[in-house]
Amino acid sequence: MDQRPLALVTGASAGIGAEYARQLAARGHDVVLTARRRDRLEALATELRDTFAVETWVMPADLADASSIPQLLDQLNDLNRPFTTLVNNAGYALTGHYQDASWADQARFLKIMVEAVAELSHALLPAMQAQGHGRIINVASLAGIVPGSAGHTLYAASKAFLIKFSESLALENVNTGVRVQALCPGFTYSEFHDVSGTRQQMASLPRYMWMTAEAVVTESLDALDRQNSPIMLVSGRVNRLLTWLSRKLPYTTTVRIIARRSQQFRKRPEETQA
Repeated sequence: MDQRPLALVTGASAGIGAEYARQLAARGHDVVLTARRRDRLEALATELRDTFAVETWVMPADLADASSIPQLLDQLNDLNRPFTTLVNNAGYALTGHYQDASWADQARFLKIMVEAVAELSHALLPAMQAQGHGRIINVASLAGIVPGSAGHTLYAASKAFLIKFSESLALENVNTGVRVQALCPGFTYSEFHDVSGTRQQMASLPRYMWMTAEAVVTESLDALDRQNSPIMLVSGRVNRLLTWLSRKLPYTTTVRIIARRSQQFRKRPEETQA
């Protein structure tokens, strides 16, 4: 009997990551779940086993720890199975302006948002190439496309990196059977804004600006199933319209619009507490 395809999902404890795990399991994938919160991962693993009758493995890891990825890769190698799908989803945002957080916090952020993505992709890609099939999904953001805003300073920069990284990696693998996607969602219902402390500000956005994690992930996986799958996938009609506008409007105009919106939705910690 052939083995089921195997997927690794980072940041799988909630939101988009957990939804990727569910939908991949529903499509017949065994799944390795990694994030910091073991209890959340164990609960999700049980759900996937009971609902979809797939194998799941829980491998908690703090991707900011320099030793975490080598240890995770050792665990993955012990499975003695090639991966067909890697979902680089782990991420968060540092609130406030750049100088509001210590360099240690900024370095930790870059380790998770940039270095971990590059390292895991580098480690799992060769086996995908060898088997002639694979998918790497890097969860970027609409923030990586439009001009940067004040606050969450490295967030948009890290997402822009993911887009460019995905584009180059995809072109390098045109003839290998490995597809690479930079998923660019906009506002998505998840714990993201609770963790970043901006839930109250975000609540004032109109409902049409929001998407569910289920809708975002479905669009991502459906796109990868198509022959001419785009490398950069902007999820949702509203977000695609915003992307189009950001490219058609004069750059100075777009920057002014982003500046006004960031004043409303990206306050510094001391302003939020006042």
